[in-house]
Amino acid sequence: MQDDELHISHIDKSLYNVDLAPIPHSKRRWGWFEIFNVWSNDIQSLFGYSLAASLFLSYGLNGWAVMVAIILAGFVVMVLVNLSGKPSVKYGIPFPVMVRASMGVRGANLPALLRAIVGIFWYGVQTYFASTAMALLLTSLFGDPGGSFLGLSAIGWISFILVWFFQLAIFWAGIERITQFLNWAGPLVYLVMVVLMIIIWIQAGSDLLPAIGTIFSSSGDYQGSAVSAFLAITGTMIAYFAAVVINFGDFTRFVRSERQMKLGNLLGLPLNVAFFSFIALIITAGTLALFGEALINPSDIIERVDSLPLTLIAALTFFAATVGINLVANFIPPAYDLANLFPSKINFRIGGLLTAIIAFFIGALWLTVISRIGIPGFVNALGAIVAPFYGIIVVDYYLIRRQRLNIQDMFSAEPGSSYYYTKGWNRRALLAFGLAALFSISTVWVPTLAALNGYAWLIGAGLGGLFYYGLMRGYVPQAATTS
Repeated sequence: MQDDELHISHIDKSLYNVDLAPIPHSKRRWGWFEIFNVWSNDIQSLFGYSLAASLFLSYGLNGWAVMVAIILAGFVVMVLVNLSGKPSVKYGIPFPVMVRASMGVRGANLPALLRAIVGIFWYGVQTYFASTAMALLLTSLFGDPGGSFLGLSAIGWISFILVWFFQLAIFWAGIERITQFLNWAGPLVYLVMVVLMIIIWIQAGSDLLPAIGTIFSSSGDYQGSAVSAFLAITGTMIAYFAAVVINFGDFTRFVRSERQMKLGNLLGLPLNVAFFSFIALIITAGTLALFGEALINPSDIIERVDSLPLTLIAALTFFAATVGINLVANFIPPAYDLANLFPSKINFRIGGLLTAIIAFFIGALWLTVISRIGIPGFVNALGAIVAPFYGIIVVDYYLIRRQRLNIQDMFSAEPGSSYYYTKGWNRRALLAFGLAALFSISTVWVPTLAALNGYAWLIGAGLGGLFYYGLMRGYVPQAATTS
């Protein structure tokens, strides 16, 4: 589309502010490298490494088979985000605006609110985990004076507050500063992880590679077949990326072209995941050979290696990596989502500030209160509920509307406009969402369906799209005046 076609001619303040408005192609600066680093920061966090390492240990499969399952997940996610990211490349709009086409200009607030709740919660939790890397750095330099309040030592509180302010400062500086941070944090994490892998490899000796095939075969307590274990690993890794998959348009709206997005996704997902899973495989096997136990937490591995320079560099790197994923998955999306609720009063910055303030209390109370009262299960349930929106968005854009949107009506609440439906709500979409979400939530709360938990996101998204197509098949959308 031409830049003049993306200009909104009639402004409804209940639906529009400059942060939600389409970004003209002439003002987009992102290429494949920026998209690659979105995924690098999403993959290379402390939690991301621990998850990958745990998958090698939990299913009793050959280590190479686990690696292939993880790479397969990377290819699946690449396909999913190519679909969800393309509309925002074309129209320059974020996720909460894009979803107006299927849910209605008012109904879009439902997925935006649910996604914001999930993002804010995990932003607080990840802020706490990022502060543990900072605490490791400060303790290595100055020692720990002791003392404890709400489960955190004095160093712990200093680290938590420093990380909280640091993230907010980067966010407040704008998307360009966030981009710069992501662009150096991703490669730096790789450098440190490669160094750690080499150290472990040298110490483990030449017998490490031949042993990888069998070293994990007796581990784990998984009772299913090898095929079901393989699929469970793939499903778990897909679910790990789910938070970014649904709102990937929040990032692709800054990309210059669809080709750049696809190249960034190819390098950032299957190829990036392949390299990262290889590092996780070597390090996990090496720790098992060296120490007699598999260590899945990078901080524990660094502590065993016992090198102060490496400890300092690694602590700084793990801190940067966790901050990176927090910005990508848990800060930027809620900021847009909250801005969509009240555009005339909340812009992108204010949405981010509200996210940070609420998340501060979540992170501060994580150890002593929140992690013990079942709230994570509640938020996981919300995450499962969000899955059907992906299927609804993709089916609506590609099958119902044939990749044509009326960008002017995306910001119009006039009765009779393309996305007004019934008082701003698409009842068919709500019904499709409700039916699919019922299954997604069942996999979290119904014990007999627990075995499907690893596939819950994929099945929920698929059912959401299927139900939506069935309900909307007879609906004839108004012809788009802009394409």
